[in-house]
Amino acid sequence: MITSKQKIAAKKNIKKAQDVWKKMTHRQHSLSQPEGRMRQRPGSTGKGMFYRVEVRPKREFTSFRVQDVGRKGELERVAGRRSSGSWDTVAWLVNKRKAHVSGNTLVVDDDKVHSFLKQVRGKITHIKGDIFSAHPRKNVPESEKPTLAQRRARALNIQKAQLARRMMVYA
Repeated sequence: MITSKQKIAAKKNIKKAQDVWKKMTHRQHSLSQPEGRMRQRPGSTGKGMFYRVEVRPKREFTSFRVQDVGRKGELERVAGRRSSGSWDTVAWLVNKRKAHVSGNTLVVDDDKVHSFLKQVRGKITHIKGDIFSAHPRKNVPESEKPTLAQRRARALNIQKAQLARRMMVYA
């Protein structure tokens, strides 16, 4: 039989525990569980199939989508949607068979997979496990467009179209 003093103490302890629980984050909740301490975050162990090259922080986005680029399973783009509705690249997932780690940087071996490096500026530096960090390509303001490269590409496309039209006329 419990005494009234024990009953009051038990109620106080429950209230204290509830207050602490309410102030905890989702991650702290999971870690306080016995099975939560064993779980490790994705990519931190280095045992996955892909290297993750983070280009922008996840906190800028509200939802995510993974897209295959090129052949299936070689290179994947993690696209994120901002609260404004615009989409942008959050990270690149590079298959481990197509790249290797040299020192503290990621080196891409496959030429087809190499294409994603055009979207990335500077070195791809190692953070932990399979996770790497890089900078997105430089943002060119609309006032500076079309750039020299865009003008060249447009001129080349116009020349090709004119050549194709001439070929159709003579055929």
